[in-house]
Amino acid sequence: MTLMREAAEQEREAPRAEEFVRFNLWQRLQHWLLAGCFIALVITGLPQKFNDAALSVSIINALGGIDNARFFHRILACIFIGESLLHLGEIALAILRRRFRPTMVITFQDFRNAFDMLRYSVGIIPKKPQSDRYDYRQKFEYWGIVLGAILMIATGLVLWFPTYVTRVLPGELVPAAKEMHSGEALLALLVIVVWHLYDVVLSPSVFPLDPTMITGRISRERLLEEHPWEYARLV
Repeated sequence: MTLMREAAEQEREAPRAEEFVRFNLWQRLQHWLLAGCFIALVITGLPQKFNDAALSVSIINALGGIDNARFFHRILACIFIGESLLHLGEIALAILRRRFRPTMVITFQDFRNAFDMLRYSVGIIPKKPQSDRYDYRQKFEYWGIVLGAILMIATGLVLWFPTYVTRVLPGELVPAAKEMHSGEALLALLVIVVWHLYDVVLSPSVFPLDPTMITGRISRERLLEEHPWEYARLV
């Protein structure tokens, strides 16, 4: 047992050759909580939109009926709101402590990189555009999530408390919120399936799975290839 403990300690203490820490444990936990919450919200939410579909009926029955489906959906919504507020609080705290790094702020360079990537893809230019910690795709996806979260939370609260909302706002807002809420949910699902899953599963550079959000580490080769400006800063 002593030898096993010593071996385990040596393994923990030994540097991992050619790897860099990209995400700490807290960041990875937040990511997986968001992923799990999103999947569960889709499972409990979309069957309510497409309630005539056979699969929707099966899911709602498995959840114990429409009332249970709505109850679970609202509990998950509270978790989603809580994580969103936590993320916002972390940013505010980092700003107050003057430790905030605007790595996710979209700049003109990101639009230029997006255009250059199109030119690279069709062979007009020989090299991919260079990025820092996050490339233009990751930034666009992040802000899509932020804007989508704002819309989903706002419309979700309108649907949850229609009586209170219509005391101060027109009643037409409720059916409008219903359409926006379900439409944005479907759009978010399509973006995740088509865009995000390609980046982390199907892309040739990471297939069959990008392990970064599991291990928190990225290889030197990938960092140099995908985020050369960050690599230059780290070394």
